[in-house]
Amino acid sequence: MRRKPTAYCTQSVGTGPSLAGKSAVTHPFHHAEFLTTAADWHQLPVDGAPEVAFAGRSNAGKSSAINALAQRTRLAFVSKTPGRTQNINFFRLRSGALLADLPGYGYADVPAAVRRHWQHFIARYLAERVPLTGLVLVMDARRPMTDLDRQMLDWFLPSLRPTHILLTKADKFTVAEQRRTLAGVQRELTRDYAAHADRIGVQLFSATKKIGLAEAEQAVGDWLAPFAAAAAVPPAQKERPRHQGE
Repeated sequence: MRRKPTAYCTQSVGTGPSLAGKSAVTHPFHHAEFLTTAADWHQLPVDGAPEVAFAGRSNAGKSSAINALAQRTRLAFVSKTPGRTQNINFFRLRSGALLADLPGYGYADVPAAVRRHWQHFIARYLAERVPLTGLVLVMDARRPMTDLDRQMLDWFLPSLRPTHILLTKADKFTVAEQRRTLAGVQRELTRDYAAHADRIGVQLFSATKKIGLAEAEQAVGDWLAPFAAAAAVPPAQKERPRHQGE
């Protein structure tokens, strides 16, 4: 009988940009609320708020990860039909930033025309979207670093913005298997994406067992810290009009 893990190891190989002097946003996903959905470029939000995108293969556990981080049961819809959602769903975070839930990829039954539209739309979103601050890439720890996962990295990493990888369903592994899986992904990233090593983090994660929530919150909270700090600065007081004789 397979031994169940009794402890869990989570760690990152990338620390991301230095944020010295800025405090991370704590629990950045709590109190998230649905804002809008976008099926094309012209439907994207226009208020310029920073965006954190979540992407992953169908059935990798992306929606479950979002719900766990937000402490909600159905914020992101967990579909029993892979490939069902083909829009980007946006959620407003307490900080004013946006969570962008990208459609799951890699499901064969999606019509070719829909797949082509999705590829063009998401590739452009990841490469050109100005408010996009960082990418959380969700991978099933049992099947990490697939060709499509690498495609997402290839689209996004040239933008020079940070990526944080969640290796989901880590509770399916023993502690030794967790360490081997994490080390294997770290080796692949170091070998194939060395030029971006300082902008890629990777960790183990489980939505069902609440493994790695604090680490994921810390990573995204660091990304949003500069924006939260800027939003906290009160507007400059207007100069009092001078009267004649003063």
